[in-house]
Amino acid sequence: MIETYMRTKQQYYTFGWQGGEPTLMGLDFFKKVTSLQSSLGSPGTVVANGFQTNGVLLDDHWAKHFADYKFLVGVSVDGPQKLHDRFRVDLGGRGTHAKVMKGIAALRRNNVEYNVLTLVSKSNVKNPEDVYNFLCANGINFHQYIECVEFDSKGQLCPFAITANEWGEFLCRIFDIWYKHDVYNVSVRLFDTILAQLVHGVSNTCASGTSCDQYFVVEYNGDVYPCDFNVTESLLLGNINSSAWEELQTSETYVKFAADKTRWNAACGVCPWLRFCNGDCPKNRIGRNPGSLSHLCQGWKMFYSHTISKFEALAEQIRLRDGL
Repeated sequence: MIETYMRTKQQYYTFGWQGGEPTLMGLDFFKKVTSLQSSLGSPGTVVANGFQTNGVLLDDHWAKHFADYKFLVGVSVDGPQKLHDRFRVDLGGRGTHAKVMKGIAALRRNNVEYNVLTLVSKSNVKNPEDVYNFLCANGINFHQYIECVEFDSKGQLCPFAITANEWGEFLCRIFDIWYKHDVYNVSVRLFDTILAQLVHGVSNTCASGTSCDQYFVVEYNGDVYPCDFNVTESLLLGNINSSAWEELQTSETYVKFAADKTRWNAACGVCPWLRFCNGDCPKNRIGRNPGSLSHLCQGWKMFYSHTISKFEALAEQIRLRDGL
């Protein structure tokens, strides 16, 4: 999915394309987007554009536009070629790793701000050090590791998805190498989130928060949904051609969806790690039932048990450094 984010009055909107003819979302489309933003934005409006891509078509033309309008670009890289190319192939079945790295080189040449999103699946979950070291060796110091949790129509875990224990071990091993070498050099989004919770008492990602109402997804035809993991008929909030933002924000469907985040399993209420995960992202809850435990629950427990004392020590260092 290709995304842009517009922030107005602290509300985030995601405009996405997830199907149809991909040429409709070429560079000319985004030139039109930024032109409209520049011409229609009212005084005081802040527009922040983000672009999430698999990177295979990035070149200097794209990168120059991103640089001119200060886009933050997220590129999907799942590690070194042998790991990345297992699942990330083109229509001909060929691996895309070389094209992705070529695209990243174009971003660098044009001084585009970017980070890397790594999907943790069966392709790389057993190789955390290889993934981490590859990213660092290529000068990539902003990492985001995303768990691959998908179920089939019978509720069974898909073959490419990961188990709770695999997720916990992956995170523990990433943490160990980061803590030993790169605490002040590499930003891992999950680790930054935990430190923000310990130091400032805030959750700066939706998955760690207590309410799923941080942004909208707007599809190519104007249909609005509450989350890019939940573009389903039952969660259709309305359409921007006929519904006002305020109407969408206060709709019964959206309010209920937001509140479902804290309708967690009873076991969560007595868990010492609840303040960090808040029941995990609802998409990971078994059966997508708000009252179910996360499929990754045991993995999260493994990770927090392994790391929390070191995170607390780092948080204390930050408080002393910043006079908090």
